[in-house]
Amino acid sequence: MTEPARDTIHCARFLPHPPAAVWRALTDPELHARWWAAGDVKPLVGHRFTLDMGSFGSQPCEVTAVEDERLLAYRFAERTLDTTLTWRLEPEGTGTRLFLTHSGFDLDSPMGRQAYEGMGRGWPHVLERLDAALGEAA
Repeated sequence: MTEPARDTIHCARFLPHPPAAVWRALTDPELHARWWAAGDVKPLVGHRFTLDMGSFGSQPCEVTAVEDERLLAYRFAERTLDTTLTWRLEPEGTGTRLFLTHSGFDLDSPMGRQAYEGMGRGWPHVLERLDAALGEAA
């Protein structure tokens, strides 16, 4: 058995919504802005976009993998953090199990370590907002 990478954050959450609804919240810019950050996200490999992270500024991203209603991955904060976000959806009963992997933090740099620690605490709250936004959209 291999140990999880130390530079990676893992989160999982059951959402009582079908995969199509969760996928839409991950890939529709209007819905995405309601639960996390404004930006022109699209499920198209090679698509470049920015996410407005408020006081953390606009963060450039590039989609690296797409499997419709199953997987969305993109590079996040290119040229600063240079991390990767991977969203994986698995149908579960009448809902969806959503897995988030945020990988590639440079834990040897103060900024990388601070981002890893802050986002490790923050991602569960972001997923709570996603669940709430899905409930409002239903």
